[in-house]
Amino acid sequence: MSATSPTAVPSFRSRIGHDARSGYYAAPERYRLHLSLSCPHCLQIAVTHSLLGLDDILPVTLLPALPDTSDGGHLALRPLYEASSHQHPGPAVAPVLSDNWTGTIVSTHTPDILRDLARRFGGHGPDLHPRDAEKAIETVGRLCEQGITWAAQRAGQSDGDPAARDTALATLLRTLDVLEWRLTSQEHVLGGELTLGDIQLWVTLVQLDLVHRHHLDAAAVHRITEHPHVWAYARRLAAHPAFGSHLDLDGIARRHHAHCRGMEAAGAAVQIVDWMAYAPRKEPEGVRQPG
Repeated sequence: MSATSPTAVPSFRSRIGHDARSGYYAAPERYRLHLSLSCPHCLQIAVTHSLLGLDDILPVTLLPALPDTSDGGHLALRPLYEASSHQHPGPAVAPVLSDNWTGTIVSTHTPDILRDLARRFGGHGPDLHPRDAEKAIETVGRLCEQGITWAAQRAGQSDGDPAARDTALATLLRTLDVLEWRLTSQEHVLGGELTLGDIQLWVTLVQLDLVHRHHLDAAAVHRITEHPHVWAYARRLAAHPAFGSHLDLDGIARRHHAHCRGMEAAGAAVQIVDWMAYAPRKEPEGVRQPG
């Protein structure tokens, strides 16, 4: 398996509403995002934030690539968790959408945060979550989670049942076949316009190459590369500043090695995408506003 599952923590799932009657409503500089770009969920949120051009109204605090407390959380988030959950029992993890007015957490649930960014804070940015595409975006999400991430993890389990690994690899390859077919005739995963589905798929492909590939054999990785439209799509989005500017390659590698419990396989040597061509120069970890 590529990595251990994160420790279960309470999920905060308040939503941003239309107006003041909703309790939480969109207001400039009321909220703050706390993100660690080595985390795939945080990376999705950071890309969405940039595509929507929310720097001026919704600031971002970037956290270190690795947790800095013994329970696997971030010390900087502990006050927010304790203010939001009395005697909070678990680690203080990212992503977090916090409310500056109350000093508490609004949400830690990535799908809700993404939808609220797109629908409540979108402003003049692209419509990343059109209402007529809601079910299609959810379908892409399941395809990414089950057909790629879960399947790649199972296929890379060195101590697992060989038949189960073969079945998982077949699932992964079938999923990539479906995506290859789609992307042969259209620019984005749901057609001509960029949506949240593209953001989730792109981050999933980043993880497939930079994390899960390391636990697959070389033959499996070569079969994964035999989807030229999928990987051309990944490169094209990486070249977009809202995507590539958030690639923390060193952080992703360190996060992988910190959580990894599997053996590295020959596929680690078969690079699929040269992500270095798109990633920014490494900056000191801390607080900044992503552009």
